[in-house]
This record gives sequence, C-alpha cells and structure tokens, in this order.
Amino acid sequence: MLHIPVLLKPAVDALNLHEGARVVDATYGRGGHSELILEQIGASGELLVMDQDPEAILHAQERFKEEHRVTVVQANFSQLEQRMAAQQWLGTVDGLLLDIGVSSPQLDDASRGFSFSNDGELDMRMDTSRGATAAEWLRQVSESELVTVIKAYGEERYAKRIANAIVAARAVENINTTGRLAEIVKAAHPRWERHHHPATRTFQAIRIAVNGELDALRTVLDQAASTLKIGGLLSVISFHSLEDRIVKHHLRKPSPNDEIPRHLPIQPAEIPHPWRAVGKMIKADEAELSDNPRARSAVLRIAERVAMPDEAVL
Repeated sequence: MLHIPVLLKPAVDALNLHEGARVVDATYGRGGHSELILEQIGASGELLVMDQDPEAILHAQERFKEEHRVTVVQANFSQLEQRMAAQQWLGTVDGLLLDIGVSSPQLDDASRGFSFSNDGELDMRMDTSRGATAAEWLRQVSESELVTVIKAYGEERYAKRIANAIVAARAVENINTTGRLAEIVKAAHPRWERHHHPATRTFQAIRIAVNGELDALRTVLDQAASTLKIGGLLSVISFHSLEDRIVKHHLRKPSPNDEIPRHLPIQPAEIPHPWRAVGKMIKADEAELSDNPRARSAVLRIAERVAMPDEAVL
C-alpha cells in the first residue's frame, strides 16, 4: 500500500524553513516529510533523518544515497540529544519534526504484527533487531500488569475482562499470532463500538507497552529544547489522546501549581519554560481525509524554542 504522509504540508510549513536551514526528521517512516523538507532548505541546507525501524533506515539509505545534504541515523528518538551531540548539532537546529506512532508500511505488513487486519506473527516491535516481541511479552506479563496496560494505554473500559481472557487462553496455548489475539479479545469484549474492531484498543496498549512509546515520547520532548536553537521550531504529530496529552502538557507554560510551592510569591510569567506555543492544534482537512482516512485522529502541535533566563540570544 502506498504510504501517504499525514499532515504533510502543515507539519513541514510549520517549521518555517529557509535556504541553508538545519533540520532533523526524527521519525523518517518512508520519507514523505523529509522530501518536502529538502525542497525547502535549498542546496546549502542539512537534514538528519532518524528512525528506529531497520526497514525504514534501509529505505532512507537507498532513497538518499546520492544526496549530500542528508545524514541517516538508526536510533530511537529518545536518543536525540546523544545523536545531536555526536553530530555536533546541539543547540543549532532550525526545525525538528516528530511524527509519532506507527507508519502505514508497518501497519500493512502482516509480518510486523501491528494489525489484526491480516493474520501474522505477534511481533509489534518498532525495532525488530532488539527487545521482546509482543508474543514473548504476553507469555510473562502478570494479569494485574496486563489489566493496567490495557486500561491505561488502551483506555479500554473492559480491561480486566480482556486481560482475564488472555491469561486463560495463554494457559492452554501460547498466543503467537495477531489473529489469535484478536479472536480472544473479540470473544471477551461485551460491547463493540460501531466501525471499531473490539481489539483495537488492546492492540494499541500492548504495542505501546512493548515499545515503551510514551516514555520515549516524554524523553524526546525533554531533549528537544537542547537540540533546537533559540527561535527554532518543533512540529509534533500525534495520533491518539495519550500522546497528544503528553505533547500538550509538555509544551504549555507551567502554572505555579505545577512547579512552585504554593507559599512562594511567584507569578506564572516568572516560571522558566523553553517553549512558546505557535497557533492552535491543527487537524487534517476534509480533502486530506478523503485521500487518507488514517489522518482522522492526527493532531499537529507547533512550538517555538524561546530563550531561558540564563541564555543569551545571539
């Protein structure tokens, strides 16, 4: 299936790029955003693309093998600061793009185990070269932890019932395929949403747990400020409410109740914060939704890196 980048133009335009800009696309996917970035940074611009998925990295290396402006790095975006230090790019980047979640090629490849649409091995790893697969994780996870994961990461109201069914099924036989897991969840789920497979939330929850996705998102957002120069722009696309809440909370200016003991006489404007939100959240318009229904849940948030009290603006 053809990969259609979500919010392609809005996400790249939000970076306000120029000739010679230095940019990081920390979630390469299949390079749609990277291609548009290259069009906007001119002959003297520089682009570093990152992805933890070995298949995405192979794609990038082939696609840009004769492109001197592009550096390709295989890494989880939670390693952003480390990679920028190695590149000697800390504090020098004009634009940083994060497109969170699973790409269409990952969803459409049954062997990756992200989707129940086609039966395949229950893998779900973003980086297939390391870590436990979803099947291996399900063999050893306790029922109480499984309930917590499905409830917290899947926002599934029937988490306890579904976890109980999974644990009962694995006692008989290991759950090794997406089709088998989907069957178990479907049979345990008492009420299905219209046009929504009953296993959707459980698959999302297990995928997030297997890949440590929310912790990685918090980490990269913490590191984004040290990557961008003052005045640099951050563009983040998220696909479900858990991700968006983390992004929104991270980029908004904290209130005194968030950070400062109540007895101290400090005003919100005095609290150091490296971000200024740019505009309101952006969602796909009807034209994009007609071409790419997967864009329906996407949310784009944009922020500018601003100077902290101890930083000089050059």
